[in-house]
Amino acid sequence: MNFKKLGLGLVAGVMLWSNSGAVLAQESVVLGGNFELSGQYAAYGTPMREGFDLAIKHMNENGGLLDGLTVEAVVYDNTSDMTESAAVTTRLANEGVVGVVGPATTGDVLAQVPVLQENQLPGVVPAATGDGLTLDDNGELLEYLFRVCFEDSYQGYVGANYMFDTLGVTRVAVVSDQTLDYSVGLRDAFVAQFTALGGTVVTEETLTTGDTDFSAALTNLLTQDVEALYVPVYYTEAGLFIKQAREFGLDLPVMGADGYHNDTLVELAGDANATDVYYTSHFSLLSENEKTVEFVAAFEEEYGKQPDTFSALAYDATLLLMNAIDTAGSTDRDAVRDAISATTDFEGVTGTFSMDENNNPVKSVVVLGLENGVETSVVEVAPE
Repeated sequence: MNFKKLGLGLVAGVMLWSNSGAVLAQESVVLGGNFELSGQYAAYGTPMREGFDLAIKHMNENGGLLDGLTVEAVVYDNTSDMTESAAVTTRLANEGVVGVVGPATTGDVLAQVPVLQENQLPGVVPAATGDGLTLDDNGELLEYLFRVCFEDSYQGYVGANYMFDTLGVTRVAVVSDQTLDYSVGLRDAFVAQFTALGGTVVTEETLTTGDTDFSAALTNLLTQDVEALYVPVYYTEAGLFIKQAREFGLDLPVMGADGYHNDTLVELAGDANATDVYYTSHFSLLSENEKTVEFVAAFEEEYGKQPDTFSALAYDATLLLMNAIDTAGSTDRDAVRDAISATTDFEGVTGTFSMDENNNPVKSVVVLGLENGVETSVVEVAPE
């Protein structure tokens, strides 16, 4: 694969200082990975690790960084735990990595933020879509935190437009997880836009992460005059909910967000039940974009399976970090941070984007449709 590397021009002989004060030749560029490789969110973190590793492999095959330096990776498992996420990033910072890719979830990302800021360590987040993630409690920019995914509010906004304009739904029921910021943020944005369009939210039900029996909510939904369900939760609860909804006879369109984009959803729901299901996401196997097609083929060759949105986003996050190192012409963390901030027209496998003033990408959303568990439709929605 041929990747354009920008801003080359560092003179040969990159140097580092050892703890003893001696000058050493830098033989590699080391990147850190903080991923959920076990625990509740391993189905997100594991494909991210695969995308991270593949991006580094491709960069090394194309000559490495900074006039030929090999890229190396140090990866630790945060076990889907916020305390461990902070500990992992502390360990990576102490081991001298240039930047960190990951973790997956908003909670785990927020846990590492103080470590990134204290150590002036750039962190590129693949898939944590929580609103305002890159800002502190006072609305000030967290200057070392970046991401390659759009925010939840934009997903909810696009989802409402798609349901109202494309599916022709005017009466909807919303089912959300009150304990999950991700779900609440999506719900609020969807409801605001859907009602602004003239739609009616007939009823709202709730569930909690870890629930496996949704019969009470489904019994109530059976009595409501609704045309579709908006269920912005993660893939485990979504898969079980869709399965039980179909068993209850609720053969209505179900829509969610990028938390659906995992094969486990279809496995839990069952192929036949995963029909008339739609979700907003970052990446589609149906894309005809040349870079995306090349990535899918390379991923299948490397791992013997198709990539998902999380592996694709991690691939882009890793390339963004590596290209910033080349653009900066240095492994200096502040220089790399500045290069990421200044990124424009970055051509990734999840789309072309530029970084905005809040360290978020300006990029398109894709709305994917499933029939019998298979992705059969994709609609790209450009940013406004």
